[in-house]
Amino acid sequence: MSQQPLLADRGFYLGPMFRRAADRHGAVFVTLDRPLDVDPARGVDLSYAVLADVVEELSGRLWEAGVRPSEQVVVHKTDNVDIVLLTCAIARIGAVPALLSPGLSGPVVGQLLARLRRPWLITDRAKLEGPLADVDVSPLVRRTLSVDDAPGAEPLGKHAGAEPPPPVRLHPREPALITHSSGTTGLPKLAVHCANTMWNRLVPQQAMGWPTRGETAALHMSFVHSRFYHLLGVLLRFGSPLVLITDPEPASVGPLLARHRPGIVETHPNTFVLWEELADAPGAPLSRVRSYGSTFDAIHPRTVRRLLEASKRRAPWLIQLYGQSETGPVAFQWFTRRSAARADGRRVGTGIPGFTRVRVTDDNGRPAAPGVPGRIEARTRGRILTYLGAREQYERQLDGDWWQMGDMGYRSRFGVLHLIDREVDQIDSVHSNLEVEDVLMSRLEELREVVIVPGVDREPVPVVCVRGERALDAERWREATADLPAMAEPRQWRFEELPMTATWKVKRVEITRMLAEGARA
Repeated sequence: MSQQPLLADRGFYLGPMFRRAADRHGAVFVTLDRPLDVDPARGVDLSYAVLADVVEELSGRLWEAGVRPSEQVVVHKTDNVDIVLLTCAIARIGAVPALLSPGLSGPVVGQLLARLRRPWLITDRAKLEGPLADVDVSPLVRRTLSVDDAPGAEPLGKHAGAEPPPPVRLHPREPALITHSSGTTGLPKLAVHCANTMWNRLVPQQAMGWPTRGETAALHMSFVHSRFYHLLGVLLRFGSPLVLITDPEPASVGPLLARHRPGIVETHPNTFVLWEELADAPGAPLSRVRSYGSTFDAIHPRTVRRLLEASKRRAPWLIQLYGQSETGPVAFQWFTRRSAARADGRRVGTGIPGFTRVRVTDDNGRPAAPGVPGRIEARTRGRILTYLGAREQYERQLDGDWWQMGDMGYRSRFGVLHLIDREVDQIDSVHSNLEVEDVLMSRLEELREVVIVPGVDREPVPVVCVRGERALDAERWREATADLPAMAEPRQWRFEELPMTATWKVKRVEITRMLAEGARA
């Protein structure tokens, strides 16, 4: 560790991002949909320079509170953009931000805190009096800091006005950020990133962002996911005005996007399904979009077509990134209006030249022939350093330099990767649950979501969510499924009842467990 001036030699450092962007581009606007919890008086119409000031001011408060380089600092608070600013402030003084989703349950937070090294905890009243009320965090953390007046915690505002210390630069291979996996199959794993691996993810994403440099970008993403920080790094470098969204409901998002006319829109695939109704919303909020970004999960072809049709730009596109928290993006593909018309939702693209490679292996670990299903593996310089507190689990997913993605798929004779299913989600009588779901979403426009999971006897059980409060039309369902694999009768749930991750991934294993326990919607 050194306390030298911040450099950028093969390292992506979060601490100086906003200050560098402000120095390079000036007063570029940043619009929020709700005020910052750490400084609500600033309102929602901000700028690069204002956010750079907030980051430095917060770093002064943290230093004054006693946080020092290489110490772990957990951020677990109500969802808001100040999660990002706290993360950058922690990184600026050389400490290691550990980001825990606002959606995690109290017991899960307690287990993850126990895996860390007596971290600091930054939280708020809503968490301490809500999910954490029955969790004794005091033996697990050094001290608890609160962004508000939470009882039993030291208010961060107590140190307002403290002088920001000089920025600290860690070695590029030292831990610099801790995030967690989605937890779709159990307890989330703590993923340890360093500045060098983050740089190796950032550089190819900068190349992808070059065609839309300077366009206004509207983002609704998980602020505790590493993907957000890489995209933010790209946008700040190119000077894009930002619209940062915490509430995805179309009623609030529509007017906001209509006012700012973004050229870039990125969110989670399930949020894009929700935003299909913005395609013909008043004010044409998506009419100026040139580039949509979809990551975290596969996106339904129906949704791709609707989004691209909503744009009035001459040649809009949607870029889909395939990867996971541990690797970053390892494959990518583009959709245009023409290609979307015949899109295969299982096609996830090719490796990123010079940065990632993908392969499919058989049961013996040998490369599978084109068209033959097997386990997807990736080799990337952006792979995390380890799982904190679970090194053996990390080692089990390695085959030399290849990382086992946990997905089943195949490669075409041209090397294009196709995703079949998560290995743990496979059902013997269905070749691909995801493919059947894509077909149903395309045939039944009233569907908000459909998830096929194994039942008690491993039979495929479709769990469906219909827009609004309408009941599923049984006749339309029979017609739509007539030529598909035999399935149990559909179970209709409200979308809000589906167990979700921080990035709106459906927890299929959890749904299977709930059905086995007799859950009804």
